[in-house]
Amino acid sequence: MIPHEGQPGAAPGVEHEDIVRLPGGVGSTYITCIDYSADNCQFQEVMDLRDFISSHRPDWSVVRWINIDGLSDMNVIQAFASKYELHPLAVEDLLLTAQRPKVDSYGGEGSEYRARLFIIARMLQLVEGRLSNEQISIVLGHKTVLTFQENRGDVWDPIRQRIQTKGSRLRNNDASFLAYSLLDAIVDHLFPILEQYGDRLEELEEMVIEKPRQETITQIHEIKRSLLQLRRSAWPMRETVAILQREPHECLSDTSRLYLRDVYDHLVQIIDLIETYRELASDLTDIYISAVSNHMNEIMKVLTIISTIFIPLTFLAGVYGMNFRFFPELSLSWAYPAFWGVCLALASVMIYLFHRRGWL
Repeated sequence: MIPHEGQPGAAPGVEHEDIVRLPGGVGSTYITCIDYSADNCQFQEVMDLRDFISSHRPDWSVVRWINIDGLSDMNVIQAFASKYELHPLAVEDLLLTAQRPKVDSYGGEGSEYRARLFIIARMLQLVEGRLSNEQISIVLGHKTVLTFQENRGDVWDPIRQRIQTKGSRLRNNDASFLAYSLLDAIVDHLFPILEQYGDRLEELEEMVIEKPRQETITQIHEIKRSLLQLRRSAWPMRETVAILQREPHECLSDTSRLYLRDVYDHLVQIIDLIETYRELASDLTDIYISAVSNHMNEIMKVLTIISTIFIPLTFLAGVYGMNFRFFPELSLSWAYPAFWGVCLALASVMIYLFHRRGWL
């Protein structure tokens, strides 16, 4: 946590020299770098940070993509923040991992910082059946893209494969096209997640109708919570992409802005699917409550009918159970069988009448 967070009057942002004084987290940091152009591509794992920071990219490199997995090592954050002149406000947003998706423009002509686009997105994945929500920070320069992730593992393997494919559109475009591709992969990964939730809701619908159980409503509520989490990420992501598409920036090419329309369209479809599934989950909750209520009503009806049948039988048994001598039939041998005959006949007549009225 950044020390000044929540303190009124504290200076905004995090200066580069203050980064190393911040408390680090748990876990290691994994750094990879990909340099590519139309004709060449080079992938490397950064083992010696000081040597990597001090060296220059190859002369043929048109785009450099540096991916940092893990935000626990403040020395790493400071090294890249200083080398690529990240704005203090961007550093602050980078380290505060509870940010909503947004885009900010920093630096440029007349500023002490280079022109940068700072983009925050939310990467959602299903990990062991549970929804994982991770903040992704993307720093876009003229020829460089920096990506900061909370944990190792992402949805960008297809992007890496496309970079390695000579002649691909990604290899023939600039850094902003890479940033667009990264955002597009994050957004498109939401479709298979929603597809799994849709299939699960169909299964739960059958379970609710056929045999509702307590475990069923628990699973419905879990899906509703996950859909709400998806909604909280998709809505601001749509605003972010709309801003990128609408407002020109020197680091963002016209080609990339054109392709961002497709990302925006996908987000609109995703939001529609989320709302549809949320309504379906709410309907399933109502169906479950109705099914349980109907089942309880059936049980109460049967118990009421049984009680109604035994009311007159209980009366007869109570009266003859007093054993008063003025009941002359008590001394007769056929009195006991006759009593049972009357009780059975009375119960049979009542059951017949209930059946004719449709109560049974």
